[in-house]
Amino acid sequence: MIAHGKDIKIFSGSACPGLAKAICTKLNTELGNAETGRFSDGETSVSLYETVRGSDVFVVQSTCAPTNDNLMELLIMIDALRRASAGRITAVMPYFGYARQDRKTKPRDPISAKLVANLITRAGADRVLTMDLHASQIQGFFDIPVDNLLGNPIFARHFHDQFFGHEDDTVVVSPDVGSVSRARAFAQKLGMSLAIVDKRRQKANSSEVMNIIGDVHGKQVILFDDMVDTAGSLCGAAQALVDIGGATDVYACASHGVLSGPAYDRINASPIKELVFLDTIPSAPERSDKIKYLSVANLFAEAIDCIYQEASVSRLFN
Repeated sequence: MIAHGKDIKIFSGSACPGLAKAICTKLNTELGNAETGRFSDGETSVSLYETVRGSDVFVVQSTCAPTNDNLMELLIMIDALRRASAGRITAVMPYFGYARQDRKTKPRDPISAKLVANLITRAGADRVLTMDLHASQIQGFFDIPVDNLLGNPIFARHFHDQFFGHEDDTVVVSPDVGSVSRARAFAQKLGMSLAIVDKRRQKANSSEVMNIIGDVHGKQVILFDDMVDTAGSLCGAAQALVDIGGATDVYACASHGVLSGPAYDRINASPIKELVFLDTIPSAPERSDKIKYLSVANLFAEAIDCIYQEASVSRLFN
């Protein structure tokens, strides 16, 4: 029996019900009885069909496309739970939308990530559980606790099994300078060396020049990033690793497969042999034979159990 004496309840929005059910299976509990929908004018509706008074409630909802609809659904569900006297509400956001808008890049820009943090807090969430934020400082945008889980242990297990005994012939590659720190941590877990793809424009209206920092000639490479949206940067880096660096085989992985616009066409036409995502965003693997998904259900189930039991979450970062 835990100290606060509450029962645990897990609810799901419409963004990733499959992941929510998998988390419940790992925790040996049932998914909360709730319904989300739309009124005829497009407004979001949420109905809870069981009591949550005093319960420790977790709402599983990625704010992926349609981003605004899923975000509004999360906010309304949190508000409904707060008004129903839930004891504690945790927003479980495997993918945190708007995370790339974390700073001003030109005058009069909004900082939308901070706005979303304010909305979630004001709606009534007591804490947030997410994974691989695009910028880790977003945790500081919240005035409530934020647990930012890391996906690289899941990828490390996958690629360790795949390349065991070939670590000297395999290189982890950061697709840009901004991702170096997370790629370095991943490479250290696998016992592999690190290389970087450096992109720059030498003058206005000229094409990007790719420079490979590190030796990848004749080696297998693993491109490591936090998300893939239109796949332009990832596929460009993969092509450069082959054409300029002389890599033999290119593999890639990223936590969040946003995959908008021409992403699938670019991936299919690229030299990437296998692209691995986590299922923080619902999958559509049928659109490319190269794409594979790994489940985060077990990691989120452990994190939820730690939060419920008032135990430390830090062990999950290893």
